[in-house]
Amino acid sequence: MLVEVGKIVEGKVSGITSFGAFIQLPGGKVGLVHISEVANEYVKDVKAHLKENQSVKVKILSVDNNGKISLSIKKALEDNSVAKSKGPDEYDWGKTNTEKMTFEERLAKFMKDSDERMQDLKKNFESKRGSGSYRRSAQYH
Repeated sequence: MLVEVGKIVEGKVSGITSFGAFIQLPGGKVGLVHISEVANEYVKDVKAHLKENQSVKVKILSVDNNGKISLSIKKALEDNSVAKSKGPDEYDWGKTNTEKMTFEERLAKFMKDSDERMQDLKKNFESKRGSGSYRRSAQYH
């Protein structure tokens, strides 16, 4: 079977981890449904939603250069529903790069943005707090 991005196929859950589930696709290929793509509600434990050897419909989100296949159960369900509402990730919020990013690229971007935000918060906190050594020495004099 040729793996086509955007196609909805039926697969079988071959493994469950804390971060998602591996799905055996027709033709022997295996893809990953990230925990955020398992259901429309918040998923704390993948095992509460999926069982091994369970048949599921998945939408193929992306295939990277290394052959890693990203899948979504919730997007496969959305495509089958009659009343489909657009989620925030489906709107173009003025982004210049309209290509779909792979999971790894999104994760790397998230980590970079998160690190930058943490550095900004630390700078802001330190500037409000002042230099801690002056305050401590002032208390004891």
